[in-house]
Amino acid sequence: MPSVQFPAMRFAHLDSVELPQVARVKLVHPRGEPIGDVAQAVRDAVLQSRRLQNLPAGSSVAVALGSRGIAKIPLIAKAAIDTVRAMGHEPFIVPAMGSHGGGTAAGQVDVLRKLGLSEEALGAPVHATMNVVDYGVTPDGSRCKFDKNAAGADAVVVINRVKSHTTFDREIESGLVKMVAVGLGKAEGARSVHRTGPPAFMDVLPELARISLEKSPIALGIALVENAQKDLVVVEGVAPEDFFESDKRLLKVAKSFIARLPFGKMDALVVELIGKDISGAGMDYAVMGRADLRTIPNPAEPFASRVTVLGLSEATGGNGLGVGLADFSTVDVVSRIDLQQIYMNSLTSTLVEKSRIPIVLENDLDALRATVSTSWSRSDPETRLCIIRSTLHLEEILVSASLLDEVQASGKAADIGPLFDLRFDEQGRMLSHAYARDEAGDVK
Repeated sequence: MPSVQFPAMRFAHLDSVELPQVARVKLVHPRGEPIGDVAQAVRDAVLQSRRLQNLPAGSSVAVALGSRGIAKIPLIAKAAIDTVRAMGHEPFIVPAMGSHGGGTAAGQVDVLRKLGLSEEALGAPVHATMNVVDYGVTPDGSRCKFDKNAAGADAVVVINRVKSHTTFDREIESGLVKMVAVGLGKAEGARSVHRTGPPAFMDVLPELARISLEKSPIALGIALVENAQKDLVVVEGVAPEDFFESDKRLLKVAKSFIARLPFGKMDALVVELIGKDISGAGMDYAVMGRADLRTIPNPAEPFASRVTVLGLSEATGGNGLGVGLADFSTVDVVSRIDLQQIYMNSLTSTLVEKSRIPIVLENDLDALRATVSTSWSRSDPETRLCIIRSTLHLEEILVSASLLDEVQASGKAADIGPLFDLRFDEQGRMLSHAYARDEAGDVK
């Protein structure tokens, strides 16, 4: 794994920084009605597909799976595969993740495996390739590419979550349409979408999807929506001709469930974990307020003067994309980043800002001290500090005293604990986590 080793630099003046006390806050977010039997909902979606029903027995069906950490995705994928097989067809799995996994077939198989989507777990072979077929050209000259294995199947089932994108708002963001244009377009298709920058998401991506939907054997989409607690609240079968309408409609539903912090402005935001399973950009801009694209302004709120990243999620492996949105990180974090992966993502997406390396300090303690001391607060103890596990996990957060009035006024707090000092071990690793943990160190 190509990575970088930073020296453990010391800055004596950081020793005098007084970190503010924090309180544990439990937040309430919209929940909706979680689906009780997810597997049955998936089976119903597959069985209702007229295109699959009309296929002759023994037809090959590619089930397209992506790289996102979707709730219960192994259960969903297996239910879809088992149902396709029960209909008399021969299912197989194709990775539909653009250039993720380092832009290699083996890397994409490994991404699926880490998500519990292996051949052994799902009972169907994985046919991975970076080779594509060319379906033609869009009005602006972009070539439409499509996974060669999927193109050769008798039918394709596309499974994806509908959610807000991690960069900026538009009518259609992440969902079935994007998986068709980018995910199944592999690295070449992803480059076609990204090559002209953010406007391509509004202009090029829909045109590529339209061509693929017309020319490919896509038979069904299974659209998923999660609430803030990662419960599935929508499992819906979608015919190919309805992908656009479904994405637009369900995006509004998905955005109604986004968990948000109970205040708009912070001096300092500390994120314990980033990762591709958390957000396509490692951290969700709707929570932390930074997209940092030169052509797209950041939202006025939420706003954090300083952002610090302290870790990578286990599921993301070495993919530390998004660390470039932070101001500070640690030697431990950057030494675990697979540069091949994040550079491949940035070279494909053309959004190079997310792969830059922030200021790297020796440990969590120094990183927090630097965060507080540079945050433009009037004094260290008055710093408006918030610590979160990730931008996906906001049921419990740690906040400093200067933010508590806004937390209470927001009406989103179910419980606010007493103030306490942040704790660190002898190596400077933070022991006071945003989620309460048991004696074994596991999240309760």
